[in-house]
Amino acid sequence: MNNIQNETLLNPTPGSPNGYVSKTGEWAAVPCGNKFVIIHNGYQVHTSNNYKTAVSYIEKEIKAAAKKIKGPLDKFL
Repeated sequence: MNNIQNETLLNPTPGSPNGYVSKTGEWAAVPCGNKFVIIHNGYQVHTSNNYKTAVSYIEKEIKAAAKKIKGPLDKFL
């Protein structure tokens, strides 16, 4: 019987096996073998070697996209 309440409790790299999803749900880092595939709006856009670099790539792209939007109507143009 395998009833593990906190499966990352004994894991040396917590958080990494389950992946990452942004607050908006547009970005995700999905484990694929020993690497993480980064998905944006359903398309694979990048591959990272570990969890930390995958999350930093996603955060960098979110910040870059926020700088491109100048006004409330610019996202529709």
